[in-house]
Amino acid sequence: MRFDVFTLIPESLEPYLNSSILKRAAERNLVEFHLHNIRDWAIDKHHVTDDIPYGGGGGMVMKPDPMFNAVEEVTGTPPTCPVVLLTPQGRLFSQAVAHELAAYPRIALIAGRYEGLDERVRQHLVTDEISIGDYVLTGGELPALVLIDAITRLLPDVLGDPDAPQKDSHAEGLLEHPHYTRPAEFRGWDVPDVLRSGDHARVNRWRREQSLLRTLQRRPDMLESATLTDEDRKFLKDQLDVEG
Repeated sequence: MRFDVFTLIPESLEPYLNSSILKRAAERNLVEFHLHNIRDWAIDKHHVTDDIPYGGGGGMVMKPDPMFNAVEEVTGTPPTCPVVLLTPQGRLFSQAVAHELAAYPRIALIAGRYEGLDERVRQHLVTDEISIGDYVLTGGELPALVLIDAITRLLPDVLGDPDAPQKDSHAEGLLEHPHYTRPAEFRGWDVPDVLRSGDHARVNRWRREQSLLRTLQRRPDMLESATLTDEDRKFLKDQLDVEG
Protein backbone atom coordinates (compact mmCIF):
# COMPACT_ATOMS: atom_id res chain seq x y z
CA MET A 1 0.00 0.00 0.00
CA ARG A 2 1.19 3.53 -0.75
CA PHE A 3 0.59 6.64 1.36
CA ASP A 4 1.16 10.09 -0.16
CA VAL A 5 1.17 12.78 2.52
CA PHE A 6 0.92 16.43 1.53
CA THR A 7 2.23 18.72 4.25
CA LEU A 8 4.15 21.93 4.91
CA ILE A 9 6.48 20.20 7.37
CA PRO A 10 7.36 16.72 6.05
CA GLU A 11 10.30 16.53 8.44
CA SER A 12 7.85 16.29 11.35
CA LEU A 13 6.55 12.92 10.11
CA GLU A 14 9.85 11.28 9.18
CA PRO A 15 11.00 10.14 12.66
CA TYR A 16 7.82 8.21 13.37
CA LEU A 17 7.62 6.65 9.90
CA ASN A 18 11.24 5.54 10.26
CA SER A 19 10.61 3.69 13.52
CA SER A 20 9.36 0.33 14.74
CA ILE A 21 6.62 -1.49 12.84
CA LEU A 22 6.20 1.16 10.16
CA LYS A 23 9.90 1.12 9.34
CA ARG A 24 9.99 -2.67 9.15
CA ALA A 25 6.88 -2.75 6.96
CA ALA A 26 8.49 -0.28 4.54
CA GLU A 27 11.76 -2.23 4.49
CA ARG A 28 9.80 -5.36 3.55
CA ASN A 29 8.01 -3.45 0.76
CA LEU A 30 4.64 -3.99 2.40
CA VAL A 31 3.96 -0.26 2.47
CA GLU A 32 5.36 2.93 0.93
CA PHE A 33 5.47 6.37 2.54
CA HIS A 34 5.90 9.40 0.26
CA LEU A 35 6.07 12.83 1.86
CA HIS A 36 5.41 15.87 -0.33
CA ASN A 37 6.15 19.46 0.68
CA ILE A 38 3.27 21.58 -0.59
CA ARG A 39 5.60 24.58 -0.87
CA ASP A 40 7.36 22.86 -3.76
CA TRP A 41 4.25 23.50 -5.87
CA ALA A 42 3.75 27.17 -4.95
CA ILE A 43 3.78 29.31 -8.08
CA ASP A 44 5.63 32.38 -6.75
CA LYS A 45 9.33 32.81 -6.04
CA HIS A 46 8.78 32.95 -2.26
CA HIS A 47 6.84 29.66 -2.20
CA VAL A 48 3.86 31.23 -0.45
CA THR A 49 1.13 28.73 0.43
CA ASP A 50 -1.24 30.89 2.50
CA ASP A 51 -3.01 34.23 2.26
CA ILE A 52 -5.46 36.42 4.19
CA PRO A 53 -9.11 35.29 4.12
CA TYR A 54 -11.68 37.05 1.96
CA GLY A 55 -14.18 38.84 4.17
CA GLY A 56 -11.60 39.58 6.84
CA GLY A 57 -10.91 37.85 10.13
CA GLY A 58 -7.88 36.50 11.91
CA GLY A 59 -5.47 33.87 10.73
CA MET A 60 -4.37 32.74 7.30
CA VAL A 61 -5.91 30.32 4.80
CA MET A 62 -4.02 27.81 2.69
CA LYS A 63 -4.16 28.74 -0.99
CA PRO A 64 -5.87 26.37 -3.46
CA ASP A 65 -3.35 26.48 -6.31
CA PRO A 66 -0.33 24.87 -4.55
CA MET A 67 -2.58 22.15 -3.14
CA PHE A 68 -4.22 21.32 -6.46
CA ASN A 69 -0.87 21.41 -8.26
CA ALA A 70 0.73 19.08 -5.72
CA VAL A 71 -2.00 16.48 -5.43
CA GLU A 72 -2.80 16.35 -9.14
CA GLU A 73 0.83 16.06 -10.23
CA VAL A 74 1.47 13.22 -7.79
CA THR A 75 -1.83 11.31 -8.01
CA GLY A 76 -3.26 12.28 -11.39
CA THR A 77 -5.93 14.60 -12.76
CA PRO A 78 -8.37 13.74 -11.40
CA PRO A 79 -6.67 11.82 -8.57
CA THR A 80 -6.73 8.05 -9.03
CA CYS A 81 -6.93 7.34 -5.29
CA PRO A 82 -8.88 8.64 -2.28
CA VAL A 83 -7.78 12.12 -1.22
CA VAL A 84 -8.35 12.43 2.53
CA LEU A 85 -8.31 15.77 4.32
CA LEU A 86 -7.49 15.58 8.04
CA THR A 87 -9.88 18.04 9.65
CA PRO A 88 -11.99 18.41 12.82
CA GLN A 89 -14.99 18.72 10.50
CA GLY A 90 -14.56 15.23 9.06
CA ARG A 91 -16.18 11.93 9.95
CA LEU A 92 -14.78 10.38 13.10
CA PHE A 93 -11.95 7.92 12.56
CA SER A 94 -12.53 4.43 13.95
CA GLN A 95 -11.30 0.88 13.53
CA ALA A 96 -14.06 0.33 10.99
CA VAL A 97 -12.86 3.31 8.94
CA ALA A 98 -9.30 1.99 9.18
CA HIS A 99 -10.47 -1.32 7.69
CA GLU A 100 -12.31 0.57 4.96
CA LEU A 101 -9.23 2.55 3.96
CA ALA A 102 -6.91 -0.45 4.21
CA ALA A 103 -8.72 -1.95 1.23
CA TYR A 104 -7.25 0.70 -1.10
CA PRO A 105 -3.85 0.21 -2.72
CA ARG A 106 -3.08 3.93 -2.36
CA ILE A 107 -4.29 6.87 -0.27
CA ALA A 108 -3.41 10.57 -0.36
CA LEU A 109 -3.53 12.46 2.95
CA ILE A 110 -3.68 16.25 3.19
CA ALA A 111 -2.36 17.75 6.42
CA GLY A 112 -3.69 21.29 6.63
CA ARG A 113 -2.31 24.21 8.65
CA TYR A 114 -3.29 27.72 9.72
CA GLU A 115 -7.04 28.47 9.86
CA GLY A 116 -7.78 25.86 7.23
CA LEU A 117 -7.86 25.43 3.47
CA ASP A 118 -9.58 27.32 0.70
CA GLU A 119 -13.05 25.77 0.46
CA ARG A 120 -12.51 24.91 -3.20
CA VAL A 121 -10.00 22.28 -2.10
CA ARG A 122 -12.73 20.58 -0.07
CA GLN A 123 -15.29 20.85 -2.82
CA HIS A 124 -13.28 19.86 -5.87
CA LEU A 125 -10.17 17.94 -4.79
CA VAL A 126 -10.83 16.15 -1.51
CA THR A 127 -12.86 12.92 -1.63
CA ASP A 128 -13.07 12.25 2.12
CA GLU A 129 -12.67 14.22 5.35
CA ILE A 130 -11.63 12.51 8.57
CA SER A 131 -11.27 13.69 12.17
CA ILE A 132 -9.42 11.81 14.91
CA GLY A 133 -11.43 13.47 17.67
CA ASP A 134 -13.30 16.50 18.89
CA TYR A 135 -10.35 18.77 19.56
CA VAL A 136 -8.14 21.11 17.56
CA LEU A 137 -4.46 20.51 16.75
CA THR A 138 -1.91 22.81 15.18
CA GLY A 139 -1.98 20.86 11.94
CA GLY A 140 -2.95 17.62 10.27
CA GLU A 141 0.42 15.90 10.61
CA LEU A 142 -0.38 14.02 13.83
CA PRO A 143 -3.78 12.86 12.51
CA ALA A 144 -2.06 11.69 9.32
CA LEU A 145 0.31 9.57 11.40
CA VAL A 146 -2.62 8.15 13.35
CA LEU A 147 -4.31 7.01 10.14
CA ILE A 148 -1.10 5.61 8.70
CA ASP A 149 -0.31 3.63 11.85
CA ALA A 150 -3.82 2.22 12.27
CA ILE A 151 -4.18 1.29 8.60
CA THR A 152 -0.70 -0.21 8.23
CA ARG A 153 -1.31 -2.57 11.15
CA LEU A 154 -4.19 -4.10 9.19
CA LEU A 155 -2.17 -4.89 6.08
CA PRO A 156 -1.24 -8.56 5.48
CA ASP A 157 2.08 -9.70 6.99
CA VAL A 158 2.82 -6.38 8.72
CA LEU A 159 2.40 -7.81 12.22
CA GLY A 160 4.14 -10.98 13.31
CA ASP A 161 0.89 -12.53 14.50
CA PRO A 162 -1.62 -12.61 11.62
CA ASP A 163 -4.49 -12.65 14.13
CA ALA A 164 -3.16 -9.68 16.12
CA PRO A 165 -5.30 -6.99 14.44
CA GLN A 166 -8.43 -8.97 15.30
CA LYS A 167 -7.41 -9.08 18.97
CA ASP A 168 -6.86 -5.34 19.41
CA SER A 169 -9.24 -3.03 21.22
CA HIS A 170 -12.12 -1.97 18.94
CA ALA A 171 -11.38 -4.74 16.42
CA GLU A 172 -14.54 -6.61 17.46
CA GLY A 173 -16.36 -3.58 18.76
CA LEU A 174 -15.06 -4.14 22.30
CA LEU A 175 -12.17 -2.91 24.41
CA GLU A 176 -9.34 -5.38 24.87
CA HIS A 177 -9.00 -7.63 27.91
CA PRO A 178 -6.24 -7.09 30.55
CA HIS A 179 -2.76 -8.46 29.85
CA TYR A 180 -0.21 -9.94 32.26
CA THR A 181 3.34 -11.24 31.98
CA ARG A 182 6.06 -12.48 34.36
CA PRO A 183 6.64 -12.31 37.25
CA ALA A 184 3.51 -14.06 38.48
CA GLU A 185 3.64 -12.04 41.70
CA PHE A 186 4.76 -8.42 41.84
CA ARG A 187 4.58 -6.32 45.02
CA GLY A 188 1.84 -8.57 46.34
CA TRP A 189 -0.24 -8.35 43.16
CA ASP A 190 -0.85 -11.73 41.54
CA VAL A 191 -1.62 -12.74 37.99
CA PRO A 192 -5.14 -14.25 37.90
CA ASP A 193 -5.03 -17.99 38.47
CA VAL A 194 -7.04 -18.73 35.32
CA LEU A 195 -4.23 -17.37 33.13
CA ARG A 196 -1.81 -19.86 34.70
CA SER A 197 -4.19 -22.81 34.60
CA GLY A 198 -3.24 -24.10 31.15
CA ASP A 199 -6.96 -24.47 30.38
CA HIS A 200 -7.25 -22.62 27.07
CA ALA A 201 -11.05 -22.72 27.01
CA ARG A 202 -11.22 -21.08 30.47
CA VAL A 203 -8.58 -18.53 29.47
CA ASN A 204 -10.46 -17.59 26.31
CA ARG A 205 -13.74 -17.23 28.18
CA TRP A 206 -12.08 -15.15 30.93
CA ARG A 207 -10.57 -12.86 28.34
CA ARG A 208 -13.91 -12.46 26.58
CA GLU A 209 -15.69 -11.68 29.84
CA GLN A 210 -13.02 -9.19 30.88
CA SER A 211 -13.31 -7.51 27.48
CA LEU A 212 -17.08 -7.28 27.90
CA LEU A 213 -16.75 -6.01 31.46
CA ARG A 214 -14.15 -3.39 30.58
CA THR A 215 -16.30 -2.15 27.69
CA LEU A 216 -19.37 -2.03 29.92
CA GLN A 217 -17.51 -0.01 32.54
CA ARG A 218 -15.56 2.34 30.28
CA ARG A 219 -17.33 2.55 26.91
CA PRO A 220 -20.88 1.20 27.27
CA ASP A 221 -21.85 3.02 24.08
CA MET A 222 -19.76 0.53 22.10
CA LEU A 223 -21.96 -2.38 23.18
CA GLU A 224 -24.81 -1.05 21.06
CA SER A 225 -22.99 -1.98 17.84
CA ALA A 226 -20.77 -4.84 19.07
CA THR A 227 -21.32 -8.39 17.83
CA LEU A 228 -22.50 -10.30 20.90
CA THR A 229 -23.43 -13.92 21.50
CA ASP A 230 -26.26 -15.07 23.75
CA GLU A 231 -23.61 -16.01 26.32
CA ASP A 232 -22.16 -12.48 26.11
CA ARG A 233 -25.56 -10.91 26.65
CA LYS A 234 -26.25 -13.12 29.65
CA PHE A 235 -22.90 -12.18 31.18
CA LEU A 236 -23.60 -8.47 30.68
CA LYS A 237 -27.10 -8.81 32.13
CA ASP A 238 -25.71 -10.57 35.20
CA GLN A 239 -23.18 -7.76 35.65
CA LEU A 240 -25.89 -5.11 35.40
CA ASP A 241 -28.05 -7.00 37.90
CA VAL A 242 -25.13 -7.11 40.36
CA GLU A 243 -24.43 -3.41 39.90
CA GLY A 244 -28.11 -2.57 40.16
